[in-house]
Amino acid sequence: MRSVAVVGAGQSKFGRRNDARLDELAWESVKQAMDDAGIVQNDIDSFVVSTVGGWSAELLPAVFVGEYCGLEPKPTMRVEAACASGSAAIYQAYSSIASGLADVVAVVGVEKMTESPTSVAVELIGRAGNYFWEFENFGMTFPGYYALYATAYLSKYGATEKDLAEIAIKNHYYGSMNPKAQFQKKVNLDEVMSSKYVAWPLKLLDCSPITDGSAAVILASEKMARKLTKDPIWIRGIGAASGTANMSLREDFVGLKAARLAAKSAYQRAGFDGDPKKLDLAEVHDCFTIAELLAYEDLGFSRKGGGFKMAREGQTYKGGVLPVNLSGGLKAKGHPIGATGVSMVGEVTRQLKSQIKGDRQADIRNGWGLVHNIGGTGHYAYVTLLSQDKGGQ
Repeated sequence: MRSVAVVGAGQSKFGRRNDARLDELAWESVKQAMDDAGIVQNDIDSFVVSTVGGWSAELLPAVFVGEYCGLEPKPTMRVEAACASGSAAIYQAYSSIASGLADVVAVVGVEKMTESPTSVAVELIGRAGNYFWEFENFGMTFPGYYALYATAYLSKYGATEKDLAEIAIKNHYYGSMNPKAQFQKKVNLDEVMSSKYVAWPLKLLDCSPITDGSAAVILASEKMARKLTKDPIWIRGIGAASGTANMSLREDFVGLKAARLAAKSAYQRAGFDGDPKKLDLAEVHDCFTIAELLAYEDLGFSRKGGGFKMAREGQTYKGGVLPVNLSGGLKAKGHPIGATGVSMVGEVTRQLKSQIKGDRQADIRNGWGLVHNIGGTGHYAYVTLLSQDKGGQ
């Protein structure tokens, strides 16, 4: 297996993007990523497109996007793994390069979600898992999924709705500094606590938004990476796992088993001992505030039942034990499903290269960053470790 590096990254402005079609939106980030890598289309061997779709009339989005971006007739595919689609696409591109099938692969994540009819949004976003047993007959919704976890966690460990609110406050704080974030406004405790309930105990400001946007990264083999840049960011390990579609079969509702398994696999592949103090930052999947809290524990940042104290004590701000979601996270940066995981890897790449302007830039001491991307409610899980050093691959 060959070493693989990120050599370029780009991202569009996230939010309601009525000014661009799906292909135009994709091009915004592809152009940035190619410029960052110092390459043109002819230098790319293949490309992978991440999009969940359903809200787009394009039945073959990878071909549609690739043609507009000048990547035809290179090999391509569309990858879908719910909200973890972006990381799944990166996993595919990484595997292609590591195995020797390609030297330079572009990964493009793109969604136009705000144009989706309500009925489509309900079916594709509001419902996931075992449709017949849990939705058609019993009426579950996606916020309700995470509300099950929130109620179980609060009940078992004594956390409060205010602890969840602290996560929203933090992520909006950093989102206010991110010019490409959907929400660039700080929120306070009163605003979060007084926002309307969506699925108790989750309120409107505990939930990530519907988002249009794109993100792209360029991956390269070691040989090509050394030619293209003096400071490649290496993918040290990717771990992946899946969880049952039947919520009634979950072992508990205070953590995501798939996330724990994905983290264990990623740590082993990277030769990382799991000590959060060795990470300079993490981008974790905060589709709801409870999801970020669960991530602290599933990834080993805190002991079981101790994650809410990290939020309560501000330990995940810059200067704390481990900065988490300095981009603003899904909560404030936005959550264009197919682009989310790609955007997270791009963010950590730029952070490790100290390319972020202002107070959002992490203090890079150890040269390690982590990305945690969940699809559904642990139906899919991907954990990716990146570093400035190639290590002993």
